[in-house]
Formats: sequence, C-alpha cells, structure tokens
Amino acid sequence: MNQDVSGYKKTDDKVDFLSKYGRKAFKDFYYSALVNFKTQFTPGYNTNNVKISNLLAPAYTLAAIGMNYKPNSYFNVFLAPVTGKLTIVNDTALSNIGAFGVTPGEKTRSEFGGYARLIYSRNDFKTELLKNVAFTTKLDLFSNFLNKPQNVDVSWETLIAMKVNKYLSVNLNTHLLFDADTKLDTNNDGTPDKAKLQFKEILGLGFSYKF
Repeated sequence: MNQDVSGYKKTDDKVDFLSKYGRKAFKDFYYSALVNFKTQFTPGYNTNNVKISNLLAPAYTLAAIGMNYKPNSYFNVFLAPVTGKLTIVNDTALSNIGAFGVTPGEKTRSEFGGYARLIYSRNDFKTELLKNVAFTTKLDLFSNFLNKPQNVDVSWETLIAMKVNKYLSVNLNTHLLFDADTKLDTNNDGTPDKAKLQFKEILGLGFSYKF
C-alpha cells in the first residue's frame, strides 16, 4: 500500500488487460499467442510522500508466441520461447532516476526472452470443508535471454474466496513480486537502490443482503 500526499492510502490500483488466442495442435495442446498490458491509474508514494509510481510509470506490455497446455478446466499452462517485453516509464521524474529498470533519462526498456504462465482455478470442490471455497492461483515467469537470463521475473497471485453463510463472505488475496531490474528506494531518499522481494496481502470481509 502506498500513501499519497493527502494522507489517504490505496489498497490496490491496477489495470491488467490480457488477450490470448489459440488453435488446437494435438490432444490438450494449442498453438497460442498472448498479449498483456499492465499499469495503474493514480500516483503511488512511499512513507515519506515521495512519488514512486504513476499512470504509465510503470506500464508493461508483453507479447508472446508459444504453446498452451490445458488438460482440464482447472489447470492451464502457457509456455512461450518467443516473447517481447516493453517497460514504459512515462514520468520524467521517475525516468530521470532510472526507475523500473530503464536507463536514466529514457522512458522505455525493451527485453526479449521466454515467458511462462501457470494458472489453477477451481470453485467446485466436493469435500465438505472446501465446498464453499473458490481458489485461484496464477504464476508468471519471464527470463530476458539477452541480459542475465538467470534473473527470472516472478509474479505470483493467489485469491481465496470463501462464503461463510448467505450474508457473509471472506476474501484473501496475496501477490508476490520480484524483478531484479526494478530497484526499490530502500533508504526513502527518492533514489532506487536495491531489488527486493515484494509481498502484498489483502483480507476482505463482504456482506450481501437481497431485498
């Protein structure tokens, strides 16, 4: 969560558009192409009210061609050995300090490599303990073949939704993120200096009533 200058905190702020097209190859395999675009709407700030992100800063565009494996309705694996990734930092102050891996003063960074996306999603568990639970987990991996391919970008999101009764529901959302090219401002001085593992957890309680 990032605090803005007005003192309010936002728990989440993201735009995530994904489109995938596939044609059956054989059995449970499909020739597939995927396009993904991510950014946010409003600026983000650290605890010292220093701006660390903004609309289109960063923005990530990824285009991939590969194979999709879908053995059932729950599990889906997309593997793409041909993937282009473009990082956009369309904010002068952030691009000048080289935020999100761009060269200081530049507003874009291009990468070419391999991409994998694994998804497991299910909401029809049969056991008594899990019958009111919906579970989704999604893991995205990207390796830049042209520069330090051993530094794999990781994005792992999990959502667990449970219906307690006809009025109450509980949601737990976690997101683990690591990108070796994205340095964080660990000293709170406005300058990115170190790549670190990031983790976000959101617990929500919902109430619904039909009139």
